[in-house]
Amino acid sequence: MENNNLEQDIKVLHNYEHFARLIQVVRALREECIADMHEAKTEQLQQLSGRILSYDQLLQMVGADELEKRHKDFL
Repeated sequence: MENNNLEQDIKVLHNYEHFARLIQVVRALREECIADMHEAKTEQLQQLSGRILSYDQLLQMVGADELEKRHKDFL
C-alpha cells in the first residue's frame, strides 16, 4: 500500500514545474558525476558509480523523461 501512495504522490508532483526543475538538477548532478569519472582515481570510481546509480534510480522512479517532456516549456 505504501508503494501505491508513493506512485500517487509522484503523479501529483508531475503537475508542478517546480518539481520538474528539481529533477532537472538531479539529472545535472548525475551528469557531473559522470564527467568526474574521467579524471577520478581508482578508489573514487566506486563512490562515483554509487552516486550515479542512486541518481539513476531516483530519475527512473519519478519518471524524469516524461516529467521533463510535460514541462519542457518551463525548463
